[in-house]
Amino acid sequence: MTTLLQLNTFLTVADLGGFTAAGRRLGLSQPAVSRTIAALEKEMGLPLFVRRRDGLSLTEAGSVALRHAREAVRQLTLMRTEVAGLAGDVTGTLSLASLPTATAALVAPQLHRFARRHPAVTIRQFEGSEEEVRDWLDQGVVEAGVVRMPAKGLEVAPLGDQVLVAVVPAGSRLAAEDSVGYADLAKEPFVRGTGGCAEVFMPIARRLGVQFDLAFEAREIPATLEIVRAGLGVSILPRDGLPEAPGIVVRPLVPETVRSLGIAVSASASGPARAFLAQVAEVGAG
Repeated sequence: MTTLLQLNTFLTVADLGGFTAAGRRLGLSQPAVSRTIAALEKEMGLPLFVRRRDGLSLTEAGSVALRHAREAVRQLTLMRTEVAGLAGDVTGTLSLASLPTATAALVAPQLHRFARRHPAVTIRQFEGSEEEVRDWLDQGVVEAGVVRMPAKGLEVAPLGDQVLVAVVPAGSRLAAEDSVGYADLAKEPFVRGTGGCAEVFMPIARRLGVQFDLAFEAREIPATLEIVRAGLGVSILPRDGLPEAPGIVVRPLVPETVRSLGIAVSASASGPARAFLAQVAEVGAG
């Protein structure tokens, strides 16, 4: 009979793409993860993964099994959560996806408050781009996620705002300015991050009739900062969470540009996710 350990191990391997990474997440050795997956494959009668030197990928049977495994684990978690709720307790797992630029300033304080209120809840946090967070919510990989507002079709509570700023090399002519406008940035090679901020400032640039000289794209903020530090371009990033970096100057952006973020939950969210959503809404209302 398939066990919950097997299902959780299977989901973790599929999500992380490897036995070693899954073992670290689950607190198991790599051989233990391999044995658990092998036992599940024997029970299913078909291989669930294609094993290659560069990693794992799901077989057709694995893709089918993944969908049902997610639903089975969700239903078991929901059962435990609702039964515990009859005693007034919130238990289970809060699976939350955040944006790297939002974690420290906006998400971490909420998680600390939540952990104090609900010590029986296990918190699993992931980080990704806005597109990845939405995909994870849709696929049931996570039950709660940080999204840009407004977020049509999702149940969401306001989390907070991020002010975007101009990031320029210390040796740039713009570093001497008190503030930097979109037209000023358009005169320099531009580094566009792919984490989601571009969806906020690019429409503003178009309304202003400004076209950036898109010279680089970078997924992570550290990579963007390194390109700027090297004097190869300028960028627009959230002010909160920016590390101090020698050779880089941050200036207010004109016009002021703000990204509003919220916490969204999936339609099938369990008790912990809904409790977290309620807390975020409560803090925002207060």
